[in-house]
Amino acid sequence: MSDLRLYFLECGSLKTQVQFIKMNQGLGEPYEIPVPFFLITHPRGNVLYDGGNALEVAQDAVGHWGQGVVDAYTPVMSEDQFVVNQLQGLDVDPASVRYVIQSHLHLDHTGAIGHFPNAQYIVQRRELQYAYTPDWFQKPAYIRPDFDRDVDWLLLDGRHDDEYDVFGDGTIKTLFTPGHAPGHMSVVVNLENTGAMVLTADACYTLDHYENQALPGLIHSAADVAESVSRIRRTVERLEAQVVTGHDPEAWPGFKKAPEYYD
Repeated sequence: MSDLRLYFLECGSLKTQVQFIKMNQGLGEPYEIPVPFFLITHPRGNVLYDGGNALEVAQDAVGHWGQGVVDAYTPVMSEDQFVVNQLQGLDVDPASVRYVIQSHLHLDHTGAIGHFPNAQYIVQRRELQYAYTPDWFQKPAYIRPDFDRDVDWLLLDGRHDDEYDVFGDGTIKTLFTPGHAPGHMSVVVNLENTGAMVLTADACYTLDHYENQALPGLIHSAADVAESVSRIRRTVERLEAQVVTGHDPEAWPGFKKAPEYYD
């Protein structure tokens, strides 16, 4: 399908510490990570996978996230890096976005919600429910104004809707990969020339997670993280796919960035 293209974009970065990304490692060691999101063009409509940070983060990060979160994950972001502004720079009309797939609803992934008037927002039902009433240790990661919006949600139900085929043609499928968040989803994009690419989002922050050398610094369930990583690895091996980790400062520079694309 020659019109199918995958664009890699970045909504700035977060200045954090290693232990917040790789559990129990690098206490106090500075670590700057990218904040990716992805555009998939398809003949039947454009698709976003996540949306990076909200515009308000570029305008007043402390006011939007709170001082404690900013102290732990200091955002480096300009208004030009907001998802809508980046897409307009690629001549992509917000009205042309048909689906926004949310890997989960943590604060650095929800920037697109409510900004694409014709889109359905695909999310796990469990994730949306949990975002309103998270456990205390996950509560700072959910910014209610980012997701508490009057949008057209398309709710998936875990294993029952696993490998949801967005267009019914095998080009874009979700993978239920809970652990980092209870309703986390990764995405498989099957490209004509490049082949399959597995976008893990926060199921694997870095290749260390993919290779079972670390757990994410923030998790809902360690057991689910391990099971989801195993599933991603099996999927990558079965499809002979490329794996794209979620916040990897070593791997991220090796990928082509918009306006270049994979097809």
